[in-house]
This record gives sequence, C-alpha cells and structure tokens, in this order.
Amino acid sequence: MNATNGAAVVVGADGSESSLRAVRLAAGEAARRNRPLRVVHGFIWPLLRVPLGPAPGGPPGAGLRHQAERLVAEAVAEAETAAPDVRITGEIIDGEAAAVLVGESPTAVMIVVGDRGLGGFATLVLGSVAVKVAAYADCPVLVARGAARTDGPVVVGVDGSALSHAAVEFAAEAATVRGVTLRAVHAYRHPASTGPGDMQPLVHDKRELRSEEERVLAESLAGLGERWPQLPVEAAAVRDRPVAALTEASRGAQLLVVGGRGRGEFTGLVLGSVSHAVLHHADCPVAVVRAPA
Repeated sequence: MNATNGAAVVVGADGSESSLRAVRLAAGEAARRNRPLRVVHGFIWPLLRVPLGPAPGGPPGAGLRHQAERLVAEAVAEAETAAPDVRITGEIIDGEAAAVLVGESPTAVMIVVGDRGLGGFATLVLGSVAVKVAAYADCPVLVARGAARTDGPVVVGVDGSALSHAAVEFAAEAATVRGVTLRAVHAYRHPASTGPGDMQPLVHDKRELRSEEERVLAESLAGLGERWPQLPVEAAAVRDRPVAALTEASRGAQLLVVGGRGRGEFTGLVLGSVSHAVLHHADCPVAVVRAPA
C-alpha cells in the first residue's frame, strides 16, 4: 500500500448515520491492523464565505464551526466505543469532503467512507463522495454499505488484470487479519479470454473455455500460499456477468474486494464499470483497490 510506517486508517465523518457506520467499520479495521485511526471532517463552509460563528445574540455554542466540532467529537466517541484500544484523533479540515479525503490518501493505510452522506439525494443508492473518493484516492477505499458481518469469507473479484492482482493481495491481508477464508471469484462471459487483444484466438469449446478461465484464476492466485501460508483459499470460476457473480458472492460475505479498473474496462473510466456497479449493489462493505498493494 501507499502508506508509511505508522500510517493511519482515515474515515470521513459528516454526522450522518452512514458515516457513523463507516466510523465503526474503520475502528475495526484499525484495531485488526494495529493502526491509529483519524476521523476527518471536510468543512466546506469557509469556501462558500458564510459566517462560521454564532449569530449575534445567539448561544455561544452555536454556529457552523461548533457544529462541526460536535460531530467530530461524536464520531471519535463512537470509534472509541467500538475500538477502545486504538489511538483515535479527530480533525476538521477546510475543504469539500471528497477532496479532503482524497488529499489524505497518499499517506493513509485506507480511506473509509459511508455509502451515503447528509448531502446526498434521497433517491441515490450511493453518495457522490463515496464514488469520488473510490475513483481518485491513492490508497484502497472501503465503503460501508450492506450488512456488517463478523462471519463469512472475504471475497475478491479476479479478472487477470494488474489491479486484480493488487486486489488479491489486499483481500489476502484482510482475510488474514480477520482469520477467515479468502474466496476468489472469476466471472467470464465471452469466448475470448486473456491475451493481447485480437491476437488471442477465440475459444469456442465450452470445456476449453472453462479450462482457459480456470488458468486465468490460478495465475491470479499464484504464489499466494507462499506469501500467506496460513490463509485458507477457495477459488471459483463461474460463467456469469462479473457484477451479478460478485453481488451474489457478497451475500454472506463480510467484505468484497475489487480492483478499481478491470481488464475489459473503457480506458477513459477512472472507476471501472464493475467496481462502480458493485458499490451500488453489494450486500456487504466493498473495498476498491486502485493502486498496487
């Protein structure tokens, strides 16, 4: 990961119930990884040039700055309850929430965000802050969504790409610190598999196709037993759409890990279509890995 020694898990807080779920999730991650936790609030109001203090004649504890201080203190208290042995700090940083969290990412172990914030539209399944941070952060991003489980495997989506390998490494560490099984899922649909584009011959026979896709899966997991010798690993190659297969695998999982861009994505996309879709549909928290672990 792009993290220095002693780097923290960073979680965004905005006072919403979604962000408090993210705080509890982040506290657990920090405890398992023996890392400090930083609770960060992006304070946008100075950029909008609005008054930050109490109104004239109002109570001294009123005003936007005091409100931000209270919500950070509440988030820190929530984290301390969830993980009493973790060193926890809170900070208000002037700026838009997504930009503040992306700015934290080069030195963070991971960024944790809620799937919806106070500023989200009620009809949106996933908030814009979560999408932006997952798309641009320099470290893995963990989105608190779905059911918070303490049992079940860590599931990782595999497609043979470089980011898929990074996702596998992150997922292996996540499964190890949790003491659970790693389940690697490789979904395929087309008769062509890996290889340099059109130079790869089409595979038409179903048995040959499955053999080829199982090879992709095996190569993606190569060496995992040497790096994580105590980790139980299950591998499944399924003929299905990746989003459908990963969404199904997320039911009963405690974490789903995907690469930020996959083998078949459009080059102009910052966050791949598969990772974007599972952020909307997964039934458990989702980690998006865009940088080498």
